[in-house]
Amino acid sequence: VQLQASGGGLVQAGSSLRLSCAASGGTFSRYDLGWFRQAPGKEREFVAAARWSGGRTYYTDSVKGRFTISRDNAKNMVYLQMNSLKPEDTAVYYCAAGRTIVTTIRSGIAYDYWGQGTLVTVSS
Repeated sequence: VQLQASGGGLVQAGSSLRLSCAASGGTFSRYDLGWFRQAPGKEREFVAAARWSGGRTYYTDSVKGRFTISRDNAKNMVYLQMNSLKPEDTAVYYCAAGRTIVTTIRSGIAYDYWGQGTLVTVSS
């Protein structure tokens, strides 16, 4: 599975962005999909994930109520709608695909495929 993330940019605090991730190859609909981010000087962290079946989604606490992950299996796309952006959301955002279980879905090591990352910069 090849993943291509896009949609990053420079925005002001309080703004919105929608990140997109296009997938090719593999059986997209059978993969759990995640978004991770890495801020300068920090480790990569989990942001959100969507299970391949059942529609269950997961979020890290700091983005709950502001970010929404969604997937369109027919288009092989996964999105991250980000509202009310804060300067602390500044990071490179990566999409990922893998076959995870509930206990590992927030862990980067559970994902086999990664996009190249897209930079989100939120100014105060």
